[in-house]
Amino acid sequence: MQRTCGTVMLMFVDEASIFVRAGSGGRGAVSFHREKYRPLGGPDGGDGGRGGSVWLVATGEESTLASFRHNRHFRAGNGGAGEGNNRRGADGEDLFIPVPLGTQVRKEDGSLLADLSLEGQKVLLAAGGKGGRGNASFANPRRRTPRFAEKGDRGEEGWFKLELKVLADVGIIGLPNAGKSTLLSRCSMARPRVADYPFTTLEPVLGVVEDADGDRFVMADLPGLIEGAHEGRGLGQRFLRHAERNLLLLQVLDLADTGPPTPMEAFRILQRELDGYGHGMGEKPRIVVGNKTDLAKAAVVEGIREEMEKLGLEFHAVSALTGEGIEDLIECLARRVRELRKEGVAGEAGEERVVHLFQPRLRESFKVLREDGGFRVSGEGVEKLVARTDLRNPEALARLQSKLRKLGVEEELERQGARDGDQVIIGEEVFEFYPGQ
Repeated sequence: MQRTCGTVMLMFVDEASIFVRAGSGGRGAVSFHREKYRPLGGPDGGDGGRGGSVWLVATGEESTLASFRHNRHFRAGNGGAGEGNNRRGADGEDLFIPVPLGTQVRKEDGSLLADLSLEGQKVLLAAGGKGGRGNASFANPRRRTPRFAEKGDRGEEGWFKLELKVLADVGIIGLPNAGKSTLLSRCSMARPRVADYPFTTLEPVLGVVEDADGDRFVMADLPGLIEGAHEGRGLGQRFLRHAERNLLLLQVLDLADTGPPTPMEAFRILQRELDGYGHGMGEKPRIVVGNKTDLAKAAVVEGIREEMEKLGLEFHAVSALTGEGIEDLIECLARRVRELRKEGVAGEAGEERVVHLFQPRLRESFKVLREDGGFRVSGEGVEKLVARTDLRNPEALARLQSKLRKLGVEEELERQGARDGDQVIIGEEVFEFYPGQ
């Protein structure tokens, strides 16, 4: 039987923080139609283009977050400016950032935004800014020749934390030196580092295994656990979380080690760590493997087999060094993986595969707060209104004042005691308060 070559992760990075910035919307144009024999062509300034958005996309072509170690800042393209003759600016190019399957995306506050576990799933991290309207959009019977346009909105931006939980069908767990890495190398063509000292495996290693029928599944050699791992000892929780996504756990016991701990004591230590970690790990489907039969006493092997039968757990005795029992183990694992995959598909039937669809934030009402030397007006609606306005343009400024008056901003400032000449801050702009002007 030919084993399919596995993949060894030479630099496994499972956490990263990234900063993303969407593109800003393009500026609207101020333009008037100029054509021979048409002296009253009117305003024809086009709107600015939308800024590009930033997306994360799950792909099987990536296996770690190593690409984010030295490249943590990402920016989408800005929208193009509008032009005369009602020409709209080009939209900014969206940025799609590939991440490995199994990547969880969290906001700055730690809340989970998305869990990307299927090929092609995507999540919008930052939406591009809306393009500003050109002067043609402001023409009406009362304002026939508007000489102002809007600036585009700024794109959204922020920091996000990425956490990778390895996606493998079978996770190999066990105390240090139980022979997990040797077992993976025997079942697949993966070549993890093997030696006789604790924490040989410092990072998860994946191997692709193929059974006699040609069915394939992925095994992951997870770093050795020690007592207290669920509390953070040793490599602890950092790598326990990689076993969360495994369909099946392969618990490896060292039959040649008569203790302490004995094989059964090692089994109980692992069980306590899985239970202590939580997340359903203690109840996850499991097969127990007694390794190193070439060095073990027959009585020890049979004693462990009887104990596992009492617990209702399937037990296999193998020698990863000589290959004894490996073929039967692979066929058993392949069968169990097929069964668990079918159960998983049935459980996910009808679920939406698009993790997150962006929903614009609700337009909030404004607030007026006193600050040293003046007042601050906050609220998404009024702040965007100011940001879009070209304050150097008298017509645009007059329109802004009219809008703020209609929204009740002037009235609220007066109610809170604002007087002529007081400083008023809205967004990034500072004004002097003169009501009614």
